Amino acid sequence: MTNSPARKSYLIATWEGGGSVAPSLTLARKLRARGHRVRVMSDACNRAEAEAAGAEFMPWTNAPSRPDRNPESDPVRDWEYDGPAGLMQVMDAVWSGPAQAYAQDLMAELRREPADLVITHEYMFGVIIGCQALGQPYCLFMANVSFFPMPGVPPIGPGLPPARNEAERAMHAEITQGVMQMFDHALPAVNAARAALGLPALDHTIDLVADSRGTLLATSRAFDFAPETLPDGVRYVGPQLDEPAWAEPWASPWPASGGPPLVLVSFSTTFQNHAPVLQRVIDALAALPANAVVTLGGSIRPEALTPAPNVLVVESAPHDAVMAQAALVVTHGGHGTVARALRHSRPMLVLPHGRDQGDNAVRVTERGAGLSLPPSASVEDIRSAIARLLEEPEFTGAARRLGDAVARETVDSPVVEVLESLAQERAACLV
Repeated sequence: MTNSPARKSYLIATWEGGGSVAPSLTLARKLRARGHRVRVMSDACNRAEAEAAGAEFMPWTNAPSRPDRNPESDPVRDWEYDGPAGLMQVMDAVWSGPAQAYAQDLMAELRREPADLVITHEYMFGVIIGCQALGQPYCLFMANVSFFPMPGVPPIGPGLPPARNEAERAMHAEITQGVMQMFDHALPAVNAARAALGLPALDHTIDLVADSRGTLLATSRAFDFAPETLPDGVRYVGPQLDEPAWAEPWASPWPASGGPPLVLVSFSTTFQNHAPVLQRVIDALAALPANAVVTLGGSIRPEALTPAPNVLVVESAPHDAVMAQAALVVTHGGHGTVARALRHSRPMLVLPHGRDQGDNAVRVTERGAGLSLPPSASVEDIRSAIARLLEEPEFTGAARRLGDAVARETVDSPVVEVLESLAQERAACLV
């Protein structure tokens, strides 16, 4: 255990939202290593991971709490919707619909035992409302590029590159207004939860976070389309990447050198109805001089796929170990997988399904570090893209240049010091 400031108590409030869980638990591990008290409130299925990170665990009780990661227990079914309707479905199911229940659970836990700082995600509206009702200091932890609009950054959703002229800037401004309206879809439920706890109504959903102690962007500034000047309280703290504590050693069935190149195929750990595109990736790889590992991550059952002789399908594998041997990563574009691939200087083929994945994809392709195709891409298109990425060294060179910066920001992350400073601010206010 290293030297640290006075021991503080942190409460990390999250949900089984796929890519948001692992970075939150990396925070828990880092804070525990500094000697701080850490509690995690999340879905019941996250207990083992939270406790493996050294945190105490409390499941949601009134709010939704998934017992497992099976698709049948997932309240978010955004794969059934097109475009903005998917985001609004997520809001109704988790972000705003049960906001009062999340607030009640959080308040009960804080009354049982206070915390110096609550760490939560930008879309955990009920957690934020509970903090406001108690006067509890909290900060936002965004385990991806910013979901909220930031001046100078393309609005999230369509997968846009930076604006290059006045027409594109005007288009971005128009889309930003549309993003704000989508967030305001949650406003009635947010204001109902606030009213139940004696808080005044808001004009816009995004006004909810005005009293946050800070916003930590757990991504790389070099990866993001970062503006020169950040809004007050916003900081890049680098990707938070850990291998799960239970990850088994990697034993490749193929020679480490001298054989065909290795391709890692890694899609979402949450169900996005992605078995068909996974099968097309496998079929594309079957005709290429390469070996491949496909990790299912618990979201797709093995019997849903037909493997090829040169493709190993596994439930999970330690991505750092596999990426160290791989030449290429094929992914849906989740932030954690993209950041980890770049840290290993691996070019990518990204097939985004929604959420923030198109925005991650364009940050890869704009830097020349990979290619992107729609999830409906044909076997032939996927095969052609993989062949280009394996054969054209420019992609690997670009991935190395971007990846070097991502790796530095990951290793040199100031996230613990920032969180200690935010917790110290609370202590100073109480003196």
